[in-house]
Amino acid sequence: MADDALVIFMPAGRRGRFPLGTPLLQAARSLGVDIDSVCGGRGICGRCQVSLAEGEFAKHGIVSLSANLSALGEVEERYARRKPLAAGRRLSCSTLILGDVVIDVPEESQVHRQVVRKAVEAVTIELDAAVRLHYVEVREPDMHAPASDLRRLMEALECEWGLAGLACDLDIVQSLQAALRQGEWKVTVAVHDESTIIAVWPGFHEKAYGVAVDVGSTTIAAHLCDLSSGEVVASVGRMNPQIRFGEDLMSRVSYIMMNPGSEGELTAAVRGAINELAAEAAAAAGITAADILDASFVGNPVMHHLLLGINPVELGGAPFALATDSATTLRARDLGLALHPGARAFILPCVAGHVGADTAGVILAERPDTSDKLTVLVDVGTNAEIVLGNRDRLLACSSPTGPAFEGAQISCGQRAAPGAVERVRIDRESLEPRFKVIGCALWSDEPGFAAATQRTGITGICGSGIIEALAEMFLAGIIRRDGTIDGALAARNPRIHADGPTFAYTLHAGAVTLRITQNDVRAIQLAKAALQAGIRLLMDRMGVAEVERIRLAGAFGSHIDVKYATVLGMLPDCDLAEVSSAGNAAGTGARIALLDRRARRTIESLVRRVEKVETAVEPKFQAHFVEAMAIPHRTAPYPHLARVVDLPAAEPAGETRGRGGRRARLRAGERG
Repeated sequence: MADDALVIFMPAGRRGRFPLGTPLLQAARSLGVDIDSVCGGRGICGRCQVSLAEGEFAKHGIVSLSANLSALGEVEERYARRKPLAAGRRLSCSTLILGDVVIDVPEESQVHRQVVRKAVEAVTIELDAAVRLHYVEVREPDMHAPASDLRRLMEALECEWGLAGLACDLDIVQSLQAALRQGEWKVTVAVHDESTIIAVWPGFHEKAYGVAVDVGSTTIAAHLCDLSSGEVVASVGRMNPQIRFGEDLMSRVSYIMMNPGSEGELTAAVRGAINELAAEAAAAAGITAADILDASFVGNPVMHHLLLGINPVELGGAPFALATDSATTLRARDLGLALHPGARAFILPCVAGHVGADTAGVILAERPDTSDKLTVLVDVGTNAEIVLGNRDRLLACSSPTGPAFEGAQISCGQRAAPGAVERVRIDRESLEPRFKVIGCALWSDEPGFAAATQRTGITGICGSGIIEALAEMFLAGIIRRDGTIDGALAARNPRIHADGPTFAYTLHAGAVTLRITQNDVRAIQLAKAALQAGIRLLMDRMGVAEVERIRLAGAFGSHIDVKYATVLGMLPDCDLAEVSSAGNAAGTGARIALLDRRARRTIESLVRRVEKVETAVEPKFQAHFVEAMAIPHRTAPYPHLARVVDLPAAEPAGETRGRGGRRARLRAGERG
């Protein structure tokens, strides 16, 4: 038997030879095949499912047999007990190559098939784009008054537009003579920031375009804008292909640490995705990517560094030093972007090691510095960035919430996609649930629901769904304030049942059974406690006991119900009328920077004002974390919430009942 085997991944058609015993997921990653894997190849999430295409493939010269893959192992069997694997499906992270095979990657396992929920937000922007078009008529060459074509173009720009002392890219000089003569000495010139000529067209050229890009760790969103009108002409998004190197940021940093030189792979992946998005957006608008003259970018510090081609390993440990925190303007082609040859790119500044250009974008979009109200801005993601302040002072920190809010680390969790539960209600008397899934407008107890969800099925629960499920379980008394599931209620409803030493609640029984386990509750408790502890830490530093306004940014923040988020204790108590979604505020900030060059100077100034609080070294963070493990909080009052929600009565301090109570106290203490 040969020491290696030929593996072909369909429908991508990518192929390569790999040593026997190589996991399929590893082989796919090395070939750039986008297979989703949230758990980092641990066989927990089940998103990396593939199937073997059996038979003879004369075209490829191989015979693909089931014997050429390792047998179903313990990891897959454990997963299958929780979520049945469809016939012929395997977990690519746990399946080893034993011979030549052709592997089919189903749509639901492909990264790009995930639903991207980042839409453009309506916002008023004062238009002053960095790139402007100028039409000029250039005098023809004259032997009696010798001057180069470029000099005469400069004279025309100064005379007609008052633009003096302009620089010029070499590309322009190389193409200028042809453009002047083709346009019969009439040309349109694109000037960047009133300082540099970046494009010349013969005759009259009417439109200039720019693209604002939010480079998130999970998703990338791009908004193509008409620079002359500010109109968003196309918005597109896709999953960040870096996910194949690790679900969260630290996983990707670890990957680079363990594979020196691999930062180039991650940089190439994200730049390639941006190029694809630019081309897609341009096609939707009836132009080409070569018509895009300007770009702006926001992203967390790791994404920021990788976009710039900077190794981010220093961000993987204290003191979390950034290579640069300044705003950066450079040629787009220096980032490997296939836009107009003269296109420029502006990257917003970072605040600190774990508070990046995406937070700068949120600040630019929300402008808390212009308000008297003490405002909390929260960009909810695998790492929550928090800003607290008003016109007098701005504070910021990051808090390690992890991926639980996005459905990861939850036994039946998944990202927002058709078939995922996104809304939950539980009857207070019967303890029976009803729910909505993405892709269906009906509630589960309404006629026609089964037929309407037949195509997508009911496949899991996404972030907004798990928040509502746990909050409703708490309001119904199924979950106590300490987070334990009350097993005594099993006598009232069999949905509550023993699950090893603890209890679980069955939300839905079907082809895929959705159960909320004690470990699921704990995962959300840990995440929400980290989020609220970060906010409390900033409140301490500010010297306040209450906040007046809360704005939730990010894709997740756009879809959660703020009432349930507050019930669960993700947020401190606040008038619910003052708690709202900011949508994709980071992307909005990128769009503002694209369309208003003065905003670029504004945000550079603002981030220097922000006082960074490092949660990792603050002793009070641990105390706040332990207090915030309770639902909604162990000691903080919630009078605003109590006016609109019937909260369960407080339990005596230290009381725990039922199975799992002691374990709950231990886990909270260990994490805190």
